[in-house]
Amino acid sequence: MFNSLSDRLTATFKNLRGKGRLTEADVDATVREIRRALLDADVAVPVVREFTGRVRERALGAEVSGALNPSQQIVKIVNEELVEILGGETRRIRLAKNGPTIIMLAGLQGAGKTTLAGKLSKWLKSQGHSPMLVACDLQRPNAVTQLQVVGQRAKVPVFAPHPGATSSELDQPAGDPVAVARAGVEEARQKLHDVVIVDTAGRTGVDADMMEQARQIRRAIVPNEVLFVIDAMIGQDAVNTALAFDEGVNFTGIVLSKLDGDARGGAALSVASVTGKPVMFASTGEGLDDFELFHPDRMASRILDMGDVLTLIEQAEKSWDKDEAARMAKKFADQEDFTLEDFLAQMQQIRNMGSMKKMLMMMPGAQNMRQQLEQFDEREIDRVEAIVRSMTPHERLAPKIINGSRRARIARGSGVHVSEVNGLLERFAQAQKMMKKMAQGGMPGMPGMPGLPGAGGARKNAKNAPKKKAKSGNPAKAAQERREAEARRANAGKALPTGAAFGQQGDFDPSQLNLPKGFDKFLGK
Repeated sequence: MFNSLSDRLTATFKNLRGKGRLTEADVDATVREIRRALLDADVAVPVVREFTGRVRERALGAEVSGALNPSQQIVKIVNEELVEILGGETRRIRLAKNGPTIIMLAGLQGAGKTTLAGKLSKWLKSQGHSPMLVACDLQRPNAVTQLQVVGQRAKVPVFAPHPGATSSELDQPAGDPVAVARAGVEEARQKLHDVVIVDTAGRTGVDADMMEQARQIRRAIVPNEVLFVIDAMIGQDAVNTALAFDEGVNFTGIVLSKLDGDARGGAALSVASVTGKPVMFASTGEGLDDFELFHPDRMASRILDMGDVLTLIEQAEKSWDKDEAARMAKKFADQEDFTLEDFLAQMQQIRNMGSMKKMLMMMPGAQNMRQQLEQFDEREIDRVEAIVRSMTPHERLAPKIINGSRRARIARGSGVHVSEVNGLLERFAQAQKMMKKMAQGGMPGMPGMPGLPGAGGARKNAKNAPKKKAKSGNPAKAAQERREAEARRANAGKALPTGAAFGQQGDFDPSQLNLPKGFDKFLGK
């Protein structure tokens, strides 16, 4: 969503590189470009004016004039100001001390409240809570049915005593939303659910009837949190809509939906600053798992193309199989061969983390590779998996036995060309060599680490050692170099003492050292 804004800001900062000192003209030009970038991204004009004013004031201050690298300091200032207008710090749900925590969702129709109710309930369930959904949207056709389907997918119970409208919004609702909300909270209390999520009705625009109904539900259930769900693609109208809902229901937090869209994303940068209410969650896709806690500092880093490695690590920790990771670590330590079975298991682990494109876009500098990433075909992983699964168990363990006829059979079984099978096997052979080199204590082309298995890598890479220095043109210095060379040749013939570097000489029995099993091979015994 922030691709255009990120590109504009990155290009602006590139113009500052290499400057040892920034003049007032440099600062003014930079602030002007930032202003244009924000306005093009549909950020509200008052927010842009306040943001650029603070950036200019700080950029002309002592913190830049005394900086070693002024251009980096400007980036730091913009990053800090972006974090500020996005809310400043991460805001979490305030849980009730007694009884269930009541969360009310409000927003316009089409903002994604019902789907978000399922996403939020699944996220809360993963956090150890026992949520329940309450269907109070009795006006939108099939809204109750949609919530029931979403709840079923999230494996969360849904309280829906009335079916609501089924054909047209003009039909009279078959129930009172306020009474349903009150009964739903009581039902959750009796069944010991610690969180209640109330889905309310929306409209295509802000009107008095909708606000009055939302106010009545709020007074009836007294929620701990009122979350305003807003479409991040709404543009400049986001500010007026947010202010109207804030006046009507006094929401406590904001949820941005459709953050994976291709709009310019100004709503995300405007709403929190104008209303003074924090952005708490973000919906980043259509799946129930495409939902995350909103971190202003991480979002600012994404906008400035500095990546979001922390979120990437959290996703890996959440989806990575610890037993499989421990098995691979042990195999790596024992210097066992990396097989296609291991390759398949690692690929499954990566797939569990979600979309490869989303993960790669969280890496620093990903905007420079955006075109390549957009052309990346997620189905390529499916093709690779199909190729490996078309092999016999013996072929996965010993890929060297795969000859021409076997490759043709694997290609037919996986529905690909033989060239694709050849390419996969070549890439796997390179990966296998790299894994073996790493297990021996060094990367390909790098000397082994001293004191670790594979220290002999330094000898294997002796051809990469620096060349001998040319003879000096100074006669005195040349004579000194000749004497040093003769001394080295004289010492080269002497036998080196046997034993360890710490003084023990002569033969020794490794069993006396109480070494781990299998360690003898590293001692040449």
